[in-house]
Amino acid sequence: MGPLRQRAWPATLRTPLPDGGTVTVRALSSGDGPAWHEARRRSAAWLHPWDATVPPGGDARPTTFAALVRRLHRAARAGTTYPFAIEVDGHFAGQITVNNIVRGSAQFASLGYWIDRQYAGRGAVPHAVALVIDHCFTVAGLHRIEICIRPENSNSLRVVEKLGIQEIGYAPRFLHIDGAWRDHRIYAITVEECPEGMLARLR
Repeated sequence: MGPLRQRAWPATLRTPLPDGGTVTVRALSSGDGPAWHEARRRSAAWLHPWDATVPPGGDARPTTFAALVRRLHRAARAGTTYPFAIEVDGHFAGQITVNNIVRGSAQFASLGYWIDRQYAGRGAVPHAVALVIDHCFTVAGLHRIEICIRPENSNSLRVVEKLGIQEIGYAPRFLHIDGAWRDHRIYAITVEECPEGMLARLR
């Protein structure tokens, strides 16, 4: 693993929230299992319409949380994925993952996230996304971050709106979500577009 990848992940990022709380982004670990399962159980109906699914003939997904973490950590060591947990006031609250990292002439990645419903509405996700994008631009050396969102996902759309990330396109039948190929709106930002940093822009 090169020095750039070593600095980029694992990492711990933290910032205050508008209500006086704190959001922390740190490496997802196998110890998050019980809290991860509880968050997914508690918010199952809320998250289900936006969950990625395996299309017919696709590779099987990990069947346990431990297997999921092992797969994500292998990808992190290879420098293709950075899997992070989101904490709010020290409690596990969700997940944010930098996916599909491409180096070479692209220096590109995509970003996905979910939040436990009980922590929604406090600004945790916009702040977590801002922290991770700033980290990707300043520490990981990436140039462009893309976020793809289903047109019906109003909560996720509000995140990119708050951050001022521009819509750049529309992808029909882009990802297999909730059992079918779903259209997505595509948002992206480059390092040149936010010289002051995303967190500063959000504030």
